Amino acid sequence: MLTLQDIESLKSEAVRRAIDENIERDPATIALDSRIPEARLVATEVKYLQRARHKLPRLYAARCIIPPRAFEQSSSQECALRKDIAGGRLLDLTCGLGIDTIAFAERFERVVSLERDEVLAEVVRHNIALLGIENVEVITTSAEEYVMSTTEQFDWVFADPDRRSDKGNKMVCLEDCSPNIATLLPHLRRIARRIGLKLSPLFDVEEAFRLFPDAEVEVVSLSGECKEVNIFTGAERERLTIAAIGLGTWHFDREDMHATATAEPFTPEEYRYLLIPDVALQKGRVAIAALKPCASVWSNNGYAFAREMPTEPIGARIYAIESIERYHPRELKRRYKGVGIEILKRDTPLGIEAVRKAIGARAGSERMAAITNIGGDSWFIELKATCNE
Repeated sequence: MLTLQDIESLKSEAVRRAIDENIERDPATIALDSRIPEARLVATEVKYLQRARHKLPRLYAARCIIPPRAFEQSSSQECALRKDIAGGRLLDLTCGLGIDTIAFAERFERVVSLERDEVLAEVVRHNIALLGIENVEVITTSAEEYVMSTTEQFDWVFADPDRRSDKGNKMVCLEDCSPNIATLLPHLRRIARRIGLKLSPLFDVEEAFRLFPDAEVEVVSLSGECKEVNIFTGAERERLTIAAIGLGTWHFDREDMHATATAEPFTPEEYRYLLIPDVALQKGRVAIAALKPCASVWSNNGYAFAREMPTEPIGARIYAIESIERYHPRELKRRYKGVGIEILKRDTPLGIEAVRKAIGARAGSERMAAITNIGGDSWFIELKATCNE
């Protein structure tokens, strides 16, 4: 754990120069280099700056201080910038490493950011100065203390509650996180017109609408991984937004979560393209609603199949199909024994390694296939190259 004394050392010109000069070296080697001042501290900072190069490029470029635990729990820069809210004043209840705070500083005239950990608060103050940000005030206090005592009014209050217990266990329910937003909510509504919440990617979207019926719920994915479920209250109508960073953004009505699947039987010989919906569509339970206009979809958790190549961006990877057949390991083994094959799976209890073993294949990239269940049958789909990447 970093101390205030460590922070002062990391601010010094000699240590900052050592970090910059050694930024490409192996941290373990740096820690043993007696020529480097504060070698242990420099090694740790280099380690986390190297990790931050892609996740937090602004902090990396400015050689900001990055405490290990705060880095692991922080938003990525891309996800923070995705939060499309703006106004005069914003209160951030949960500063952390300050990635959301830094993003909000570009859209609000004034940002007040709360951090109860004195060391982390000082880190953020130092980092925003390095970044040239002048409209953020970082206050060392708890969300509860500040909200109960402030008389200031805000356009927005934002919170990314701590989802780790004292023992390090992951929490999902709002009531179990810190601060307890469920308890604070009446007081938040007193000081702000609108509220934004970043929740666990495991949080149920239907539950989000139930708790906040006046909200827009946003599911954010990056590189095929669900990163955030966000709630923005005060929306004109209930709306589900799917934001697959790098692919696009789509809006749905709440009723779209209950769209009916394709009713017709699965006729594999008719389909030429396999569509793999982005994980954000699946998390939002709108894969059927999104893909049904151009494909056949039997499950929100499965694949979609198209007869023609879709012409509109739809939030899915598209592969040309080589063949589709029922999963019969003995027959497949004749073709795939000893072959290196990458296998994708959706909506099936079959395990990838178990399938490889059953058909005598090995891990590799000579071939690509997908496995799934439709209509009570298991299907094996050999794929050609992707068509939209």
